[in-house]
Amino acid sequence: MKKYILLLFLSTSLTIYSQDYKFGKISKDELQEKYNPLDSSAEATYLYKYRKTYFEYREDDGFVLVTDIHDRIKIYNQEGFAFATNSVLTYKSGGAKEKMTGLKAYTYNLINNKIEDDKLKKDAIFETEVSKFRDEVKFTMPNIKVGSVIEYKYKIISPFYSNVDEFVFQHAIPIKKLEAVFSAPEYFSFKFNVKGYLEVNPVNSKVFDKIVFKNKTRAEHTSATPTKFSTSTIDYSNSVSKFNLTNIPALKEELYVNNINNYRSSVKYELSYTQFPNASVKYYSTSWEDVVKTIYKSDNFGRELEKTNYFKDDIDKLLANNSNPQVRIGLIYNYLKSKVKWNGYYSKYTNNGVRKAYIDQVGNVAEINLMLTSMLRYAGLNANPVLVSTRNNGVPLFPTREGYNYVISCVEIPDGVILLDATSKYSSPNVLPFRTLNWEGRIIRKSGSSALINLYPKNKSKNTVAMMVNLNENGDLDGSIRTVKTAHQAMSYRESYLETNKEQFLEILENKYDDIEVSDFVVKNGTDLSKPVMETYKFYLENQADIIADKMYISPMFFLTTTINPFKLKKRDFPVDFGYPTTNKYMINIKLPKGYVVETLPEAKSLALPDNLGEFKYIVANNGDVIQLTIDSTINEPIISSLYYDALKEYFKQFIEKENEQIVLKKA
Repeated sequence: MKKYILLLFLSTSLTIYSQDYKFGKISKDELQEKYNPLDSSAEATYLYKYRKTYFEYREDDGFVLVTDIHDRIKIYNQEGFAFATNSVLTYKSGGAKEKMTGLKAYTYNLINNKIEDDKLKKDAIFETEVSKFRDEVKFTMPNIKVGSVIEYKYKIISPFYSNVDEFVFQHAIPIKKLEAVFSAPEYFSFKFNVKGYLEVNPVNSKVFDKIVFKNKTRAEHTSATPTKFSTSTIDYSNSVSKFNLTNIPALKEELYVNNINNYRSSVKYELSYTQFPNASVKYYSTSWEDVVKTIYKSDNFGRELEKTNYFKDDIDKLLANNSNPQVRIGLIYNYLKSKVKWNGYYSKYTNNGVRKAYIDQVGNVAEINLMLTSMLRYAGLNANPVLVSTRNNGVPLFPTREGYNYVISCVEIPDGVILLDATSKYSSPNVLPFRTLNWEGRIIRKSGSSALINLYPKNKSKNTVAMMVNLNENGDLDGSIRTVKTAHQAMSYRESYLETNKEQFLEILENKYDDIEVSDFVVKNGTDLSKPVMETYKFYLENQADIIADKMYISPMFFLTTTINPFKLKKRDFPVDFGYPTTNKYMINIKLPKGYVVETLPEAKSLALPDNLGEFKYIVANNGDVIQLTIDSTINEPIISSLYYDALKEYFKQFIEKENEQIVLKKA
């Protein structure tokens, strides 16, 4: 469903100028502000962010869920222009749909000391269907300039009152004032789930309300009796939670975080049950088992797994005379990847159905991977779907159907499990697309039971680099490189190489390494996923040594040297997520220029992270006119707890320093 982002952090004592947050009441002070006084690096700031979600009774529809949104944003520089475009996703299912109404939006600028406003016009509002279950309303504010203030408000009316969007209390830019309200009638019982590192304490209260019913009656068997009108009322109470904060710092992206939204403080109101007057209690999904059963029973999920007639003949031919389970898995997997292409849409539900996707040879994630699961089952394999929340969707901490947005396939064998995703051309068994590597998935078996399953790979992804270098007397280099990549590093390379124009790929490579000149460029096993991908090329690069008098100073890794430590924060609250375990090995042979000998070499060094999380080895030797350098760097776990952050930061600092140590040559 749509995501309304509300932001909350610790209140500070900073006093801000008096403001009127009524829509349209923009002050000159707001327009004249050049930067956020608490965060001068901020490209924009929410001057005011408001959300109220509440229930409204309508005689024809009963209770509906209503959300009011009002945002006011100050833009400080051109980078802040991105906040002038807003996207609102609405949900639909079974003929029912959410509606966005009452959109009003203005851009305000200070021109000649006078506030001028530009109204959002209809031709800047775009409504599109994203999928079978989602529509999108997207709008871009007019006449945006450095210093502009933009303001918009709208209302979302939803018949899906069991799904209240998460209240997220931090954002990428600061907020000066936040107000958030959630109100629910006594007939609805909600659980209060909190996520994140911040303590969240709403102010709770009870507010009384009533429903007025209009009635009309007419006496039977006579047309002379006039219709009588009357009213009746039901009194009830609302549980109200209010959040009211000021001067909220930004929560900014960091390197190696799978999704920063996982760590934003938030509140999720989860519907446990409803009990209306003179009616029995109705329970809603309160556990993952309930959620899984609901998903599996959907016509767009479980029933699609049962369909086999559309592929039976093709699979029978494909598997003829092949009874080996591993061979069958490979044949079906590769056949489907070549047969049906992914249309780019994520979903755990089918859109047009597996049969149509097979005939049209194109489908969404669910259509392809539910089809794969069905084919594997037809072949006699123990295959089941696995619900996944992609990295950009976050980690599903609370039991909701929206927690998962993707599905893959799993074959259980005596030695373990094989995870498969047929949407990616370059993925292979147990080498899933990076977008799916997000903690744990939930496997759904035929019995209806479910269990968590680790999505991160256990086997290391390897990158081996062999470089032969001729160092010339003027400090220029020429030589050759061969790189061999496996698993996820191979998949990533194939995605960038095979999906890019070759000239453009070489241009990117040359720019990456300080305008290196590349020739004789060859890639082997680009499309043969059963083998490591191999890249070879010759190169020439100028000025790779400092020459002072009769001495020459070189960094033996040259343009391959790591120069920047990605871990710079004093403290980190979030785990470090590398995505998969890796091994990087460099073997470099340097042929010395004629007339030079080695004066000093760096010492060999070994580093190790605690608890066998990683290690680094550096060995260098001089053999006549050749220097031989070997570096091994390994990260053994895809995720490293923030408890190890100081050790990880120091580890990277030391190995980067080691890689940058110089060799001193002198004339003989």
